[in-house]
Amino acid sequence: MSLNLELLSQSGVSIWLDDLSRDRLENGSLADLIAESNVVGVTTNPSIFSSSIAGSVLYKDDILALKKAGMSVADIVTELTTSDVKAACDLFVPTFSKTLQIDGRVSIEVDPFLAHKTIETIAQGKLLWKIVDRANLLIKVPATVQGLPAISELTAAGISVNVTLIFSVERYKKVMDAYMSGLEERLAASQPIDEIHSVASFFVSRIDTEIDKRLDAIGLGSPLRGQSAIANAHLAYEAFLNVINSDRWKKLKEAGANLQRPLWASTGVKDKAYDSTRYVIELVAAHCVNTMPEGTLNEVRSRGEVRGDTITSKISAAHEHFASLPAAGIDFADVARHLEEDGVKKFADAWQELLDNVRAVS
Repeated sequence: MSLNLELLSQSGVSIWLDDLSRDRLENGSLADLIAESNVVGVTTNPSIFSSSIAGSVLYKDDILALKKAGMSVADIVTELTTSDVKAACDLFVPTFSKTLQIDGRVSIEVDPFLAHKTIETIAQGKLLWKIVDRANLLIKVPATVQGLPAISELTAAGISVNVTLIFSVERYKKVMDAYMSGLEERLAASQPIDEIHSVASFFVSRIDTEIDKRLDAIGLGSPLRGQSAIANAHLAYEAFLNVINSDRWKKLKEAGANLQRPLWASTGVKDKAYDSTRYVIELVAAHCVNTMPEGTLNEVRSRGEVRGDTITSKISAAHEHFASLPAAGIDFADVARHLEEDGVKKFADAWQELLDNVRAVS
């Protein structure tokens, strides 16, 4: 067991792997990460599934058999992805039990083409929940304006949700409100809420990529480069603390509610000039999840310097950083809008690529 990864876990961070494939399931690599690297969960997304299915021979026989049975391409993709997620959920059952259902969770995302369609997102979320039929599943819903009521509706239906593609604290606050509204609706209907869990996936590295690009375009060699993503996450954690200390949350907690934990996503470093562990080591505090690609996991294992809580003492500095952005020519609201639109498009493009690749198998 890696000391660095153990220290990270002891500091309050649940380590999840941002990857899943049939190869991982069958060759034992995921089981090894669970046993040896403190991995207690898995996230998937359309890009991960597209790469996994396109890059493996293990799916071909199933694809051909399902085509022969008359299944549509979309239904074949659903069958392939939910089958892998079921297997991963089963692999995590011991973790799920050991952590009292907090971890041991696997996420599957609704069709990204539905990102701006509330009713359809709700319907597919319920369908995926029914197909996978595992208590340790999380249904991923994008934090678009149209996704917010879907979060509430699915939560009220007793479904655990992973809210994805969050870029701004403003939107994150609405995500937390949507989760609590769903719990309150369920309580009002005299339904239990103690088995519902949620995470809110706050995207990190893409913030620096976009803001650094804008700063470079201004051409000032700004000292603000590489600071915004971590500062943004620190402010998100402050918002999380404010919610869990609120009277509204305390009332829900008394009724059995579980935290909607902040999850740091997009934690692989894009700019190689930056330390490869920064989006893990600088985002450590109680009740956090960090989902990372295996490359980042390996970097933290081999050279990460875990220093305990690196968030709460930095919140004031994060406010100062964001106060300095407008004078540097950075409109953060525009950055967040752009990244949300780009994130939805990238996932939709990956899903279309997956559909096309499955269609081409013969």
